[in-house]
Amino acid sequence: MILKTPATSANLGAGFDCLGLALDFYNKTLIKRSNIFKVSIKGEGEDNPYLKKHNLFINIFNETYQKLTGKKDTFSFSFINNIPLSRGLGSSSSVIIGAITSAYYLAGLSINKDNILNNALVYENHPDNISPAALGGFVCSLVEDNVVKYIKTDILDDVKAVVCIPNKPISTNVSRSALPKHLSLADTSFNISRSSLTTAAFMSKNYEMLKYSSYDKLHENRRMKAIPELFKIREIARKNGALMSNLSGSGSTFFNLCYKDDASKLKNILENEFSSMKILELNFNNTGVIYE
Repeated sequence: MILKTPATSANLGAGFDCLGLALDFYNKTLIKRSNIFKVSIKGEGEDNPYLKKHNLFINIFNETYQKLTGKKDTFSFSFINNIPLSRGLGSSSSVIIGAITSAYYLAGLSINKDNILNNALVYENHPDNISPAALGGFVCSLVEDNVVKYIKTDILDDVKAVVCIPNKPISTNVSRSALPKHLSLADTSFNISRSSLTTAAFMSKNYEMLKYSSYDKLHENRRMKAIPELFKIREIARKNGALMSNLSGSGSTFFNLCYKDDASKLKNILENEFSSMKILELNFNNTGVIYE
């Protein structure tokens, strides 16, 4: 089978651990039945021999496939990894969703994305990245009694993403250590209102409202201190057409959304200002994981 799993951007400002969207940027995996177990990696992680011996995708795939079939069949895996590791673009969620989806497919079972999501909770208990990785589009989700509850909507091609990827990774666990133990009532109310309006803006396709809703007082500024250039990215992007400009996940990538007619200009401005970073102009993915 051939599998494509999208990168994702989560939190989107105030939507901590519940809002996320999928990008038209993928890891690709080719899986074949084989007499000999083989692994090849190109792209992200290709120089890391540890990933061949302790590969999260293969471990989850084997565990899920054996649970579904009761068999220990042999496969070869060829990975073409485009999503950078530990950069806030959902690389681990892409792996988790891809591994479970491919196990269902090669077990000969129908693929129900609700089942995929609920199985993914074993490996990732926050739904903000796994939901758009599976479903595509913009997704608001939560977990209730070990079940992912969500509402998803497509993102129109009126808008595009411009993402800034620093060379420096940020560990999600380390990043979470920067979060406050307590929030004031004022800051809590601020985030609830912005998260609600962000959700409404995507659902109603009123992207202009993102100019007012995509702010946060819980995590962004605290996490961005690890890479101070991110504050400048946000300032420049908002002055040059970005409807929203937010830390992607826990970082270090910075996510910008703008009208498609403004995307190339914004990309060029950010490239000129931040030459050490990779700047990508991307469409959005509305289908989630793709397989054949």
